[in-house]
Amino acid sequence: MSAMLKGRKSKAASLVPLALLSAAWTASIAGADSVASAAKTHNHGLPDGSAVPSQAIKAPASVPIPGAIAPAVPDGTADAVVAGASTSGIPSAALSAYQRAAQIIDAADTTCNVPWELIAAIGRVESNHGQYAGNTLNSDGVSVPGVYGPELNGKNGTAAIADTDGGQLDKDPLFDRAVGPMQFIPSTWASVKVDADGDGQRNPQDIDDASLASAVYLCSGNDDLGTRAGQEASVFRYNHSKAYVDLVLRIMEAYSQGDYTAIPSGTYGGTIFSPSAASTIKARQHAAQQHQAATAAGTSTTTTSGTSGSTGSTGGTTSGTPSTPGTPSAGGVTDPITQAAGGLTNTLTDVTSTVTQPVVTTLNTLTDALNFCNSQFASITDPLHLLDAARSKCATKVQGMTETDAAALIPNTLAAILSWLGL
Repeated sequence: MSAMLKGRKSKAASLVPLALLSAAWTASIAGADSVASAAKTHNHGLPDGSAVPSQAIKAPASVPIPGAIAPAVPDGTADAVVAGASTSGIPSAALSAYQRAAQIIDAADTTCNVPWELIAAIGRVESNHGQYAGNTLNSDGVSVPGVYGPELNGKNGTAAIADTDGGQLDKDPLFDRAVGPMQFIPSTWASVKVDADGDGQRNPQDIDDASLASAVYLCSGNDDLGTRAGQEASVFRYNHSKAYVDLVLRIMEAYSQGDYTAIPSGTYGGTIFSPSAASTIKARQHAAQQHQAATAAGTSTTTTSGTSGSTGSTGGTTSGTPSTPGTPSAGGVTDPITQAAGGLTNTLTDVTSTVTQPVVTTLNTLTDALNFCNSQFASITDPLHLLDAARSKCATKVQGMTETDAAALIPNTLAAILSWLGL
């Protein structure tokens, strides 16, 4: 497995040389906290002067949540996520962060051997690469408006974790919430936080900092992450769920075997959050409308190759009688402009016939329904993240409906949605 993963790293976007990365980052930050008091003897240090812990971190980085294997993977969707992993794009900012994290950690801790695909797989299941719940990655690689997990208050199947950060990271002064693209519990983030991009901050919402922090977590202790046993052990520490471990390693293998393309940050690339086909339909409708307008305006005139921007009878073509594509014009020579125009007309006619039938989209699967509920909730102000618990219930209610019927059913205010779902 180690040799296979190492060999396939060349299939991803080219990695920036470590020396150039290190030069671009701050060598050390005044007052930087050490990741752990005891560093590994083979540890060469991280960009901000912190170190990889010599003892394996036992406290989980993230915790299981009800109704899902991980935040970005609802129950029942694991196979679909794995199937799409090798062909779906990863936002370019996230891909660079994963690759840099693996390169930096493998140089800092020469015995870890973590593949970037493993870090990427965790990013996929935890937040769809920083894009979970309507988030996007901005130009600095920061999830906006911010990825926050459900309140860990012990209710509805959640773990009970009282506040450990004063609400500084998770905006909740009573209970902890997992934060950022890699969904760190604040208390665990405090043990692995690192400034990976030299901006003077250790921000769990920053995909660069979060990815390297995940690598620090995975490489703590003595596991060799180039082996299956090492991968299983470290990922289980990250989230104490066997289903979580199995899914992460399946996605890692799909990334290592697949030829996929990085996509611009802010673009959805995952199976669960796949783009709608609406844009394609609209483009075809627009082309058809242009064709219809042009046909209506030009039924009584024809322009031939012998006319410069004029209409009427020219070169033997009778006004009001369009030439047939491919037929000879005056002099017995086929008119290339008329022939090309005829081909375009045929093409647009084909497009028109494609879009004349109304398109009805049905939310056949739970994944489709969850995507739709997320899109409907995106415009609703929810400072307390009350809708986090509503998403799966909404998906259950609208599954099997058409998008039109579902949109009519879902209320458009926070209070109405909570009442509708009995929350």
